[in-house]
Amino acid sequence: QVQLVESGGDLVQPGGSLRLSCLASGIGFSINAMKWYRQAPGEQRELVASIDSRDRTKYADSVKGRFTVSRAGGPNMFYLEMNNLKPEDTAVYYCFTHFFENDYWGQGTQVTISS
Repeated sequence: QVQLVESGGDLVQPGGSLRLSCLASGIGFSINAMKWYRQAPGEQRELVASIDSRDRTKYADSVKGRFTVSRAGGPNMFYLEMNNLKPEDTAVYYCFTHFFENDYWGQGTQVTISS
C-alpha cells in the first residue's frame, strides 16, 4: 500500500526555519517528482513547491527565495526547507505525488509561525 508520510512540522517564531520531510513507502520504484501543498484554516489548498524528474523546481511567488524543495540521498524521501518563516506561512503542509493515474497525498504536518 502506497503511503506518503510528512514530518517536521512545529511551532516556530517568525524568522525561524524548519525542514519538512516526506517519505513515500510501499512503492517498488523511485518516485521522480513530488509536490508540496499547504492549506491554512479557511483557505483553499495551494501549491507551494514542486520538483520534477530532472530536478527542476518551481515555487509559489509567496515562498520564492525562502523555501527550497529537494530530494534526499535515499530513495523516495523529499525535503522542503523553509527559511525566514512568516506568520502567513502557518498551515498544514502536504506532500503529493502522482503515478499510474493515481494521486497520493500525505496526512499533513502542521506548521505554525507565531511569537
